[in-house]
Amino acid sequence: MHLNRLLISALAVAALLLAACSPQKDAAPAAPAKPAVSIETIASQAKGFTVGAMMSSTTVYVFFDPQCPHCGHLWQESMPLQKKLRFVWIPCGWINPKSLPQGAALLAASDPQALMTQHEASLLAGTGGLPIPESIAPEIEQAVKANTKLLNSYGAESVPFFVAKNARTGEVIRHEGAMNTADLANLIGVDPAL
Repeated sequence: MHLNRLLISALAVAALLLAACSPQKDAAPAAPAKPAVSIETIASQAKGFTVGAMMSSTTVYVFFDPQCPHCGHLWQESMPLQKKLRFVWIPCGWINPKSLPQGAALLAASDPQALMTQHEASLLAGTGGLPIPESIAPEIEQAVKANTKLLNSYGAESVPFFVAKNARTGEVIRHEGAMNTADLANLIGVDPAL
């Protein structure tokens, strides 16, 4: 019985480790401690695109890398909650050289929600996501770099990395890694049923 519990615990830890992407070793050194996150700082400094219930009192800020399949899974799992919650997706350039230009393309898109859906479907299908844009406006490139710097300042070790206030308790939560719709709703403090 005790061995079964240990095995289950080990499998759970392994699943959590596999549910997120980490940066290249030279892209973002791990911070020794996890600094507190500030929703106010994220809201005022991060540049992202908003999807979901625009009038929701609960906003979920999601730092993501366009090359991260776990971010793609979180995108898909968040879709049912977009009727209840406001999501701000904040592109970062963390994983490889495609990350920054793809993030810039998403940030500059006239319909970022449609482009993100297309991109994530391509990425999860193993075809690499959006083509790299021929040019990137300097201010958009700088915004993605600033998003990456802000993410690093929070000591994040993987993406997706999201921050929100729990709708029930008001507690600021931070989470690294993808999760299913029901677990995401529970962590944020909303009922997953539509």
